[in-house]
Amino acid sequence: MQNGRKRLATTLSGIALIAVVGFVPTSSPAQAQPDIDDVQARVDTLFRQAEEASERYNDAKIELKQLRGELTSLQADEGRQDDTLEAVRSQVSDSVVRQYEGQSLSAVGQVVVSDDPQKFLSQLSTMSAYNDMQASLFDKYSAELKELTLRREATERRADQVSSLEKKLGTEKATIDKKLDEAQALLGRLKAEEREEILSRGTARVPSEVPASGRASAAIAYAMAQVGDAYVYGAAGPSAFDCSGLTMMAWAQAGVSLPHSSSAQYSSGPHIAESDLQPGDLVFYYSPISHVGMYIGNGLIVNAENPGTGVRVTGLHSMPYVGAVRPG
Repeated sequence: MQNGRKRLATTLSGIALIAVVGFVPTSSPAQAQPDIDDVQARVDTLFRQAEEASERYNDAKIELKQLRGELTSLQADEGRQDDTLEAVRSQVSDSVVRQYEGQSLSAVGQVVVSDDPQKFLSQLSTMSAYNDMQASLFDKYSAELKELTLRREATERRADQVSSLEKKLGTEKATIDKKLDEAQALLGRLKAEEREEILSRGTARVPSEVPASGRASAAIAYAMAQVGDAYVYGAAGPSAFDCSGLTMMAWAQAGVSLPHSSSAQYSSGPHIAESDLQPGDLVFYYSPISHVGMYIGNGLIVNAENPGTGVRVTGLHSMPYVGAVRPG
């Protein structure tokens, strides 16, 4: 656990260095030292807003992966339907040529060489001898063309959804960066000891042992080993995490697959009453849900909290509690 504290000290030192390097004295009158409680509240708000954007970003990545998979399937389906349509078209063309064999083929030629499937159908239906054609072939071609049109429209809609979601990801990432920059700028206005006081508030003593059994013990052991690691939005190890990235990787050690999203993890297992909490249960915060930690007993949780504090142990009710889930 000493290594965890060293990593936390390194994180705090890094923030302090940013503040020192970014401070340029001027000849203007010194500004009043900001009130530490006001800074605490504002920093907490900025970290909270950044994490909300980060979890929306995680949700969007999950949705984007699903949409891209659907788009690939639709494109493959469209390709197969295109091949089927072309095969039927060839049959229809051969039938037309055989029927008009020995006669003037000017009108027939226009039909056979048409590249546009819809135009092919239109020309075919207006031929003077249409009623004498093999009606089943014509109907089959018409039906296959409708199927292809439906598949193309579905593919275009899914492609539009992918493009829109990619833009949303960019917006959420910009929000994360903006809020984090604002928080670091506020911390930079404080003295080193005041910064450390803000960033250490709420930290609980790390228990020497967490009683757990079964698969939960593997998840807890992993999460506790990360205490002191950095918080990085969108990260899932090995040395930096966001809140849902930590719980996802912790439970992965126990063979349980969780999505990289706090709101999605809230739907990943049975909901547990607070009075029934056991070590290893996932606990969720804020409305809408945008933070998750792991219960370790005695009213404590381990969680990747924010960029200022990283992964640490804190109280169960250090944030607005919503509910709990038991994975596995």
